[in-house]
Amino acid sequence: MNVFLWGVLPYAAFALLLAGLVWRHRYDRFGWTTRSSQVYESKLLNIASPVFHYGILFVLAGHLIGLFVPASWTRSIGISEHAYHLFSLYGGTVSGVLAVAGIAVLVYRRRTNAPVFRATTANDKLMYVLLLGALLLGMIAKLSDTSGNGYDYRSTIAPWARSLFTLNPRTDLMEGVPVLYHVHAVVGMVLIALVPYTRLVHMFSAPLQYLTRPYVVYRSRDPRQLGPRPDRRGWERAGS
Repeated sequence: MNVFLWGVLPYAAFALLLAGLVWRHRYDRFGWTTRSSQVYESKLLNIASPVFHYGILFVLAGHLIGLFVPASWTRSIGISEHAYHLFSLYGGTVSGVLAVAGIAVLVYRRRTNAPVFRATTANDKLMYVLLLGALLLGMIAKLSDTSGNGYDYRSTIAPWARSLFTLNPRTDLMEGVPVLYHVHAVVGMVLIALVPYTRLVHMFSAPLQYLTRPYVVYRSRDPRQLGPRPDRRGWERAGS
């Protein structure tokens, strides 16, 4: 089970992610969307959506730094382990609270607004459960041991995560990891595998063409000509 969870499941999740993105782009390009329900309700959405998106972006940034920036790098620029722990604890907690609060309001909006609720699929419900589960498990694991520098995941989980990219996963590093971190990691990998098959696929969309497209020029009409437009020649035959 140790080999399966930490040596097989990560690659299976990544393979499902890539395969799902390719399949969705080829066969469901018009479904590559958030399926926005703003037309039904916008007041709560305009509050909850930015809160959730900023929170989840900070959470992802924290995971990238924690897993893929070695402790030796932060020490080399003068950041002590205690200072890093405090930043990780408070920054991660605030980010997690923002993301959870955003999801809570979004779920409340879907449950209390009839048109939005009717537009909610079983796929959406599963996505919300996994998102909330991953966030809450991560926060509980982080807050469960605040003594000293907390659990030193940068000496176990982080090296394991980096070893996946060398195709030589160090599964032995995960044997002594607390159970909460185990469950958090498994839920996170399942969520990664399901991203292409849910509305979360929109995270891989970016309107990059807007950076290079020509400007759209708008010209106003002469105020003296704002009356009815004159009739123009259409498809009638010349001379008729």
